[in-house]
Amino acid sequence: MGLPRLFARTAIPQTTEIVTTSGPVTVGVRVNARARSYRLSISARGEPMLTVPRGGRWPEAQAFLERNNGWLSARLNRIQSPYALTPGAIIPLRGVSHRLVSLDRLRGLVTLIEDTNEPQLHVPGGPDHMRRRLVDWFKSQARADLEIACARHAQNLGVKVAGITLRDQSTRWGSCSSSGSLNFNWRLVLAPPDVLDYVAAHEVAHILEMNHRPVFWRTVARTFPDYERPKAWLKANGTALMAL
Repeated sequence: MGLPRLFARTAIPQTTEIVTTSGPVTVGVRVNARARSYRLSISARGEPMLTVPRGGRWPEAQAFLERNNGWLSARLNRIQSPYALTPGAIIPLRGVSHRLVSLDRLRGLVTLIEDTNEPQLHVPGGPDHMRRRLVDWFKSQARADLEIACARHAQNLGVKVAGITLRDQSTRWGSCSSSGSLNFNWRLVLAPPDVLDYVAAHEVAHILEMNHRPVFWRTVARTFPDYERPKAWLKANGTALMAL
């Protein structure tokens, strides 16, 4: 005989909502078989995630979330990107600040204007389409830079890159599959060129060493000896770019 409806477990949803000091916030929910306790985390882009251990009860998870409302509110208030893909905003491109200019015409390509006192990016399509058009353009620029960088590091390390994919990841700058396919975050094109170059070297090195043991970092150093400086830059400044 099954349990009476009165005692049935409440289903665990994929998302839930909590009211923070900044207003209502959607929190992702996932069940993790390896988790031993409830856990609340937040990605660099400000996306909260509530982890529930297998066998956990939803009322207990909700109570845990409410107890950590203050922590969540404080973290969300801190993770605010200084950048926005809106008309008039200033955004970095390869580490150099550019002002975004919206053009009323619907057709045309994003145009880089650098022969002025203030570098600009002219974006057709009007304000409503600015973000989509800019992201598409940033992806194309990032791909061009990454293909050159990865080819150079692959040649230095004697490996072959199976393919490059640009993603809109919320927590990772890059990843490498066992087949040698590399994934990168398009926001790398916003950072100084040596930062993108470092991440490319990092992921190409993973083709040889799928770990972060000392031998991996020695492999990175073989193709990019000065990797510590851009690595430190990304640690210090990456959150602002990732939150965009």
